[in-house]
Amino acid sequence: MVLVGGLLLALLVFGPMLWVRAVMATHGAERPDIAGTGGDLARHLLDEAGLTDIGVERTDRGDHYDPTDRVVRLSPEHMDGRSVTALAVAAHEVAHALQHRDGMPAFRLRQALATWLVQSERIAAVVLLAAPVLAALIRSPSLMAGQVVLGLGIMGLGIVVHAVTLPVELDASFRRALPVLGQGYLAGRDLDRARSVLRAAALTYLASALVSLVNVARWVRLFR
Repeated sequence: MVLVGGLLLALLVFGPMLWVRAVMATHGAERPDIAGTGGDLARHLLDEAGLTDIGVERTDRGDHYDPTDRVVRLSPEHMDGRSVTALAVAAHEVAHALQHRDGMPAFRLRQALATWLVQSERIAAVVLLAAPVLAALIRSPSLMAGQVVLGLGIMGLGIVVHAVTLPVELDASFRRALPVLGQGYLAGRDLDRARSVLRAAALTYLASALVSLVNVARWVRLFR
């Protein structure tokens, strides 16, 4: 039963990630009939929106919009690629720039929480690992319990960030990017393919939320 549960959990967490990669690759083939690259589309959409001060850069750290540096960053295959995936990803990242411009509350909240996420996970791990050591030294079960609760609370911030992130991503994909792509950039089956790419991208955030939840559950089980 434990083995079956572990396999089901692994499938639940990593299955969406594998499916996302498959969808991205399926629609990531180069298409000579597509007029421009993902980078070209991002630059065009930003200019059309009056966001001429926002740059478009190539990156090896994953596609994203950086609100601090005010730049849309695309991976090489999406920056230089002429594919349905490249256009869908470019339009999605530009949509985040539009959310920033419009002052979308959920976008602002996500950014505020995300800045603390990486550090909070490290702090939580240190607090949880130190709890039994300090409890043994000070001989205070209540102190250990307090540290465990604090550590799990900090680690739970990741779940909150992903919960806030999902509606932001859905808005960027389906309320902003997809309608724009349908305005002469993609049509027919290509537009359906772009919808599949954007839907798959949204699943990555569900998978990340599951990973955060599993991490918290693992620590809870350890201290039971």
